[in-house]
Amino acid sequence: MSGGAGARLVAAGIFLSRLTGLVRQKVFAYFLGDGLAADALSAAFRIPNLLQNLLGEGVLSASFIPVYARLRAEGRAAEAGRVAGAVAALLALVSLVVVALGMVLTPILVDLIAPGFEGEGRALTIQLVRLIFPGIGILVLSAWCLGVLNSHRRFFLSYVSPVLWNGAMIAAVLLFGPGTATEDVVVTIAWASVAGSALQCLVQVPSVLRLDPALRFLPTLRLAPVRDVLQRFGVVVIGRGVVQVSGFIDTAIASLVSVGSVATLQYAQVISMLPVSLFGMSVSAAELPAMASEVGERDRVAQALRQRLDRGLQRIAYFVIPSAAAFLLLGGVLAAGFYEGGAFTRQSAIWVWGALAGSAVGLLASTMGRLYASGLYALGDTTTPLRAAVVRVTLAAGAGWWAARTGPVLLGIDARWGVGLLTAVSGVAAWLEFLWLRRAMTERIGRTGVAPTRIIRLWGTALVAGLVAVAGTRLLPPLPAWMVAAVAVALFAAVYLPTTRQLLPSDARRS
Repeated sequence: MSGGAGARLVAAGIFLSRLTGLVRQKVFAYFLGDGLAADALSAAFRIPNLLQNLLGEGVLSASFIPVYARLRAEGRAAEAGRVAGAVAALLALVSLVVVALGMVLTPILVDLIAPGFEGEGRALTIQLVRLIFPGIGILVLSAWCLGVLNSHRRFFLSYVSPVLWNGAMIAAVLLFGPGTATEDVVVTIAWASVAGSALQCLVQVPSVLRLDPALRFLPTLRLAPVRDVLQRFGVVVIGRGVVQVSGFIDTAIASLVSVGSVATLQYAQVISMLPVSLFGMSVSAAELPAMASEVGERDRVAQALRQRLDRGLQRIAYFVIPSAAAFLLLGGVLAAGFYEGGAFTRQSAIWVWGALAGSAVGLLASTMGRLYASGLYALGDTTTPLRAAVVRVTLAAGAGWWAARTGPVLLGIDARWGVGLLTAVSGVAAWLEFLWLRRAMTERIGRTGVAPTRIIRLWGTALVAGLVAVAGTRLLPPLPAWMVAAVAVALFAAVYLPTTRQLLPSDARRS
């Protein structure tokens, strides 16, 4: 399967899961708004998600997939099955211990991630974290299933399976939410998330067992490839831990800005992660096993990697640049279209717009950086992405704190705009990380990237399309927010897509 075809399957699965994720957040916004219960739920999901991200998809993609895919490419299928089973068994044991410790240490974790929470808000967050934690442990095993399926170039199922996780929470809120206090609604959501986690994992298991009948679930360290996975795993865990620290810091800073800021950040991240997931993650996930399977002479491998990276970077730029332009110019329209209704007001959408506009600063860097990191992982280099992440997070934490807390005072604006300044600073730091990763890859395989003239043309077309969409929405009669958002997206696409087909036909065809 080609990288483009694999990326399309990943994108299709991610699109469906993200679509249900948006529906989930829409339902949450309707019943919870951006008040105390919404803050508590957002913070509660952030804490156990640390376990999922440290032991789950990102780490396994960097440490397990390159080793497993290379064993299969070399014809060592039986050994690959034993290695995969050993990794699964060890992962299950580690997850069990970490989940237990996390539930015990929940009060300390809540104080670290949300120091601004007090009284009822803190108590509710502690309760929610303890309910959610076991489900996140199950999702770690789901990520192992994803690693096996991706290595066999079976991309769709693993990326569409989160639909079940989202669906479980949506169904629970719709069934039990009406007429219920917001504090009870979030407890219902926490229980439903555990049930959804089990469904997401179980739906992948039959395919995994069918694709690799050599699996043996024995926790052993005797196999050299298992030790190789664990060696990479340790470095990548630290790297992912650094990234997660960044997320914790953002949440902690938001909790000190004002009531509702944590929820605002969460609502914005759900939207801003759409292009990152659809176009950054999909390309990176599809290319990683392919790049890791490249064997032969060094020059031939370097040439193959350059070609894959260039194609992937062009696909990313073609879609992510217009996404960033839309966040800048149409963020308020999009936020209102996704969330407005019930407890989520038009003013709530404006706060989300601020966070989206800030995230647009580093959107392209974040998505391209994912692909370069995958290339380095395929080459066995887990240290460079770690160092780049440490620098990015350190800069983003210090500057983000200052911007969110001091920026609104200096500018004479509402403190809630500090969330937008926070995401903008994180975006600047993402560019520094991207430049570091690109330079490291250039030193190994030669020059790669998207031509500056192509980037300029894409940005120019996207900004024109955004301005046309803004003007078009201003001419509309009073309509529901979701209809206005739909018209804006249609106008944007009607300008961007045909124009880029004329200016950059190769990009349109590849994408």
